[in-house]
Amino acid sequence: MSFHSMWAELLPIGRSPASGGYRRFAWTAADAECRDWFRAQAEARGLAYELDRNGNQWAWLGDPAQGDAVVTGSHLDSVPDGGAFDGPLGVVSSFAALDELRDRGARFGRPLAVVNFGDEEGARFGLACVGSRLAAGQLTVEQAHRLTDADGVTLPQAMAAAGHDPDAIGPDPERLARIGAFVELHVEQGRALDLSGDRVGVAGATWPHGRWRFDFRGEANHAGTTRLDDRRDPMLPYAATVLAARREARLAQAVATFGKVAVEPNGVNAVPSLVRGWLDSRAADQRSLDAVVTGIEQAAREHAAAHGVGLDVVRESFTPVVEFDHALRDELVRILGGDTGLAVPVLGTGAGHDAGILSGTVPTAMLFVRNPTGVSHSPAEFAAEDDCVAGVSALADALEGLARA
Repeated sequence: MSFHSMWAELLPIGRSPASGGYRRFAWTAADAECRDWFRAQAEARGLAYELDRNGNQWAWLGDPAQGDAVVTGSHLDSVPDGGAFDGPLGVVSSFAALDELRDRGARFGRPLAVVNFGDEEGARFGLACVGSRLAAGQLTVEQAHRLTDADGVTLPQAMAAAGHDPDAIGPDPERLARIGAFVELHVEQGRALDLSGDRVGVAGATWPHGRWRFDFRGEANHAGTTRLDDRRDPMLPYAATVLAARREARLAQAVATFGKVAVEPNGVNAVPSLVRGWLDSRAADQRSLDAVVTGIEQAAREHAAAHGVGLDVVRESFTPVVEFDHALRDELVRILGGDTGLAVPVLGTGAGHDAGILSGTVPTAMLFVRNPTGVSHSPAEFAAEDDCVAGVSALADALEGLARA
């Protein structure tokens, strides 16, 4: 099956008619359709299919028990109203790369596998990379069981409703020990390749990043009868904190975003009692990130105190800087450079990925495919088909170079 036909088959799943974006959230009907698609692709190629204890899907070429496997893949879930390419491009390209290698008559001395990691985006339960974090032991069973979506459904309840055993989840060191290298292909979430004129690049490192929850606690009151001076309105310090985040990020040449907010009681004619905002912040190094978050929290506390509002700040997740395996990265650069020694760009990235989560356990690397818009987590996310095909060929070259007999 060609890249184009696979892409067209996956494209309608979970797509919102209103926005044109995707709502493929973990353990939902759309997620189940994506999982069915993955299993069908594996079976159509005669690959051995596995669903692991954490809901991650695997498709094996060769005997996984042999060990030292070369694994590729990504994820199929999305952010709310996200684009088509973030995650699915890596999974579709992985199957297409295996097809290309078979057409080449390539022979392998190591097993190959394609993986679809579950709940990478964290759109439903608020924590990114749940499937890979559980496998790598970076998320405990107890922590996972406490995750809850906006409707109060817990992760165990959602997994059980989808037919998966939530009591089986947990670290999977035996499976990860079989992997000798993991190479994740991903659409670039920026314009570095577009500006350089390259179709494909190699990842160098992932910026440290995290998510913090700011709870501003005030007093509910009548919007029409309560004097301004008598109010304890948590929306005011929250709004000031959003502006402070922009200022602190600019000073540190970092990024900081309040992209999600919940308000109680959420009435047009009511002064809120609670404003809860989620901060996502990322920087090129740990020192810069610490400075940004510290500056934002300090501003939030000053503004909260000025309005008689309480404030709690909770760090919900954090990923330190990830330097991808240097030897594997350099080998990919060598393979993709070919006999001519063509220069292959090595890019840093502010986005987190399953490859970053696994990097502490498994040698990992990433390939990026050009995104001419630079837009991601939006329906405007894009990669031209000829660039996608170039990415498939680059991934096939990488897999062949790493796994050849």
